[in-house]
Amino acid sequence: MAVKLDEIRKAADRVAASLGLDVVDVEFTGTAKSRILCIYLEKNAEGRAAQAAIAAAAVADPEAGADAEVVVPERLAKGELNPDQLSWLTHEDCAEFSRDFGTLLDVEDLIPDGEYTLEASSPGLDRKLTRREDFERFQGCLLKLQTQEPIANNRHWQGRLTQCSAESITVDLTATRQNSKSRKTGVSTVEIALGNIEKAQLVPEF
Repeated sequence: MAVKLDEIRKAADRVAASLGLDVVDVEFTGTAKSRILCIYLEKNAEGRAAQAAIAAAAVADPEAGADAEVVVPERLAKGELNPDQLSWLTHEDCAEFSRDFGTLLDVEDLIPDGEYTLEASSPGLDRKLTRREDFERFQGCLLKLQTQEPIANNRHWQGRLTQCSAESITVDLTATRQNSKSRKTGVSTVEIALGNIEKAQLVPEF
């Protein structure tokens, strides 16, 4: 029996919402004897904003941050990282979600026919972008993407996401080194329809 990822995603969304979390992505990989269900999570918008505010206060007053036991990523403290790129997920968040969601999966028999391993984790700084809301949120960040249909004979693009509208995104190609096909197009920016994006992800800036 095939695994219904849509149903699993909806169930994961319900459990995550009850814990103040959002589901970023769901992946089901492996063979019949070694199947892995990966759920990528982050704090919801309210939780991320609260954690970012606490971190900002800790940066402004390190002693206060120490009293509150706040761990501020070094790059964030240096102003080198957009705080919205962080999931602010904790080990406790993952453990609590795994417990509740694992129980739901078994009760509703959403993964029939054998054993599986459930993994809950952060999407990381190179997170996937799958929805228009993702592109809106990460305007100003570097990304790389692949289109379904070529644009100027090229399907692979990398640059800074400068704009997102209801139907397309604009990428500044001058922000990163381009491959030979991109350079041959002779353009400095490219507009890509959202419906033409096959896959996209952030590129961490170090």
